[in-house]
Parts: sequence; structure tokens; C-alpha cells
Amino acid sequence: MKFSNRLLGPILFLQVFSCSPKQTEPKKLPNIIVILADDLGYGDIGVFNPDSKIPTPNIDQLAKDGMKFTDAHTPAAVCTPTRYGFLTGRYNWRSRLKSGVLTGKSNALIPDERTTIADVFKNKGYETAFIGKWHLGWNWGLKDVEANTGEGWNPQDFDQIDFSKTVTHTPNDLGFDYAYGHSGSLDMAPYVYVENGMATAIPDTVTVNTGKYSWWREGPTAPDFDHEKVTPHFFDKSIEYIESKAQTESPFFLYLALPSPHTPILPTEEWQGKSGVLPFGDFMMMIDDYVGKVNEAIKKAGIEENTLVIFTSDNGGSPAAGLEELAALGHLSNYVFRGNKADLYEGGHRVPFIAKWPERIKKGTSRDQTICLTDFMATGAEIVGYSLQDNEGEDSYSLLGLFDADRTVDSFREATVHHSIDGSFAIRQGDWKLLMAKGSGGWSFPKPGDPAEESLPDIQLYNLKNDPAEASNIFAKNPEKVASLKALLIKYIKEGRSTPGALQSNDPIEGEWRQISFIEE
Repeated sequence: MKFSNRLLGPILFLQVFSCSPKQTEPKKLPNIIVILADDLGYGDIGVFNPDSKIPTPNIDQLAKDGMKFTDAHTPAAVCTPTRYGFLTGRYNWRSRLKSGVLTGKSNALIPDERTTIADVFKNKGYETAFIGKWHLGWNWGLKDVEANTGEGWNPQDFDQIDFSKTVTHTPNDLGFDYAYGHSGSLDMAPYVYVENGMATAIPDTVTVNTGKYSWWREGPTAPDFDHEKVTPHFFDKSIEYIESKAQTESPFFLYLALPSPHTPILPTEEWQGKSGVLPFGDFMMMIDDYVGKVNEAIKKAGIEENTLVIFTSDNGGSPAAGLEELAALGHLSNYVFRGNKADLYEGGHRVPFIAKWPERIKKGTSRDQTICLTDFMATGAEIVGYSLQDNEGEDSYSLLGLFDADRTVDSFREATVHHSIDGSFAIRQGDWKLLMAKGSGGWSFPKPGDPAEESLPDIQLYNLKNDPAEASNIFAKNPEKVASLKALLIKYIKEGRSTPGALQSNDPIEGEWRQISFIEE
């Protein structure tokens, strides 16, 4: 008899947090810290890639002190949609953003009324904080609300922003008590810190950089915004937050959303040349060192035992890091997996995922179940005893049962949907993966529209156990598997959810949603 992992929540919650006969008070809820890296590939962390050329001793130690997940995936192969799925527990393609990413000027993607994981924690008495790269849109104040202000890809698109006005629809409206960061990727203008809805300084210059790995787009830049110092600054502010909140009675949730190692790749002077593996390797070493500082701050604050720390990435390694040059030096950012950031192939969305929680997770353990970053919503809800409603976390399964290394888990989630930058779909169930695309759906060969695609079949089927590199398309030999996976994908799309519960609706979009034309076939 099968049980839904979501439905086991109340039982597991009682097992984890109920009092023993000798206790008079329930255990304190854990502090929760999530470090989400940007464009960090599966093979960029030593414990996931034994042949890595980049030392990552502190992140490796995090895994040795906790649990690593070897089959973890982002809900999409690029930044914005993954962050949406992580915070809402809902696949990004159910939102209005059916493909691509937002810019630093885009309006808010998540409606204020949609529940996020920060709302869940806040509902249960947590103090909540976001620090870092948001990239989910917020609404800048404008000089003329009727003006056509552009999409944010060109320098003139920012002329109508009034940086002295309050920014609306920010992380503060989505459950975060404290919010500090910048709007898009570190290569997307405007280059301005926003703290609790207000810019910390008004841009007084325009900057641009054209370096091979250190480039950023032209745009307004505030006097307190130094690209090279952004990543260290976010780590420092996070450590200050941890030290401050460790002294309070309330548990806290910190979402540290790094803008790195995404471009611009800017290791500080002390790290330049340290790795011998391009600036990307130096940048990774710097990030690893700061992760060590975060972990040390947690220990010094005396909260290590009951603090859940998660480290992961928002998609696979990016060509902008110099993937071919890195490979020539013996470092495979996406390990043995095909493709890279933006793709349906494994290299686009398979990422390292580490969870450390000394009070609950046995040291040096590992799980090979397929998980998705959308699962954080249900995991957090189960930890704190929050019952998700039908319109909350529609694609989220709790990981809490998996955190118990001694527990056998035969069936965790029914299937996982993957999504590429051009809006193409894939679905994974067990060892089988069906791609509803001729090629990558992203940036690796064959790209969408490439002449090489013309002679390829419309779909791809791989058995990842036998073919982790997705080298042999076996769709023609397995028509029944193709039909069953396609039917399940269509079901998930049409029903507005992939977990048990009442049917929900996907958000509309103007024009044709061409990548789901297969539904009508």
C-alpha cells in the first residue's frame, strides 16, 4: 500500500518533536539556513566530483558532517524560475514566466498573496531574513508611471526609475522580516542595494565591464555598490545576522542567495591565481572559504546542534565560466553529465545538495533518491508543523523522512519535471527520463533552431542508470515508456499540481505557450 509523503507529515512531526516521558517541554524548532549558490555545477564540489581540480574543503566538510544528495535537481535550468520554485514549492512554468529569466528591472513575479516558505516559517514564530540576489522581480518607483520604461536589457531602460522612492512587492511582502540585496544577477543593472524596500544609496554613476569572465552590463551604479565586494558583503551580513539572532529566543530562517559564481567572476585579490584553474576556480575557493566562516559562526554562537544548514545551487555550471577551458585543465563543472546551464540535459539542472543538522542527520550519510528544490517548501512545513493547503506547495514533497539515514524509503516522489530556458519540458521517473525536445532546449548543442535539430526525432528517452551521459536516445525501442511518461507529464500540467490534492490552475500568459503544444496531439 502506498502513502503520499505529504500525508505522512503529521506522523513524522510527532515522531520528531513530541516529548519523551521525561520531558516537560517540546524541543525547540531548529534554526534554518539555506545557502543557494548561482551557476555552481555538480562537479564543482569535491565530495560530488572526486576528480575536481578546485579545492572545496569547507563545503566538503559540510557534507561529511551531514548528508549529501547525489540526485538533486533544480526545477528549471536557469536562475529566476528555480528561485520561484524553491520559495513557493510550485513549478515555475505554472507562473506567468513560461520561459527565460527576469531582469534587474522586472516587476515582481510572485504575487503577494501566494504563500512562500518564509510565510510558513513566520507563521510558526520564526524570524526570517533574505540576503543576496533576489532575481524574482520587484517594483521600482518610477518618475512617470505611464512611461514606457523598457525591459531592463538596455541602459536607457532605467531612466524612469526614481531610486529615492519606496520599492514595492519586495521580499518583505513575501514573508521576510528583513530583506537586503540587489534585484537581478550581478551582471544585470541597476547595481543598487535595497534594504527593506529602500535603496541604500542613489546611483551616481554608470558602470560597465567587458572582461572575458568579469563582464557586466552597462547600468546605473550606487556609490556603495562595488561588484568585487558584493559576495563577501553578503556573507559578512549573513554572519552578522546569525550572531545577532543566535542570542534571541525565536528560531530564525536565513535565505542567503549568492550571486556567485555566476558572472561577473570576481575573486578578490587574495584569491586571484590560487586555484590554477581560471578565475572561476579562484572564485569557487573564495566562496568555499566564506562557507567555512558561516559554519564557524554557527559553532561559535552555540547553535550548531539544532541548526539545519542546506547548501545547493540554482542550476548547473554555465558556459560563461569557461567550461571548455576548465575541461581542458581536467575540471568538469557538470561532472559526467551532458549539457550545462539552461539545458534539459542533466548538466542543466542536476546540482549538489547538502543538508547538515547534527541533532537529526547522521554524519557522512548519503541519499540517492531524486529530489527537487521545490521540495524545500514541504520539508520546512513538516519540520515546523504547518499543514500546506491545496494551493500551497503544489509540487513539493517533504525531505524530512529522508534526513533519517536509518529509514528505508522505497518511494519518495512519483516523478520530477525539468524545464529549460526556452520553455521545453522533460520528465523523470525512476531511471527513465523523457525530453519533449529535439535537442538541449538550452545553450548546448544541439540548440533550439540549430539546423542540426532538423533531422533529429521530436523526443528523447534515456535510461539514466545505464546512460547517465544521455548519449543514446532509445525512444523508438520503448514506445510504452514514452507513452506513460508523456501521459504523466500532461496530467501534471493540466491538473496544476504533481502532489496529491485538489486540482489547481496554472497562471495565464498572453499569446501561445508553444512548448506544450504536445498536449493537443
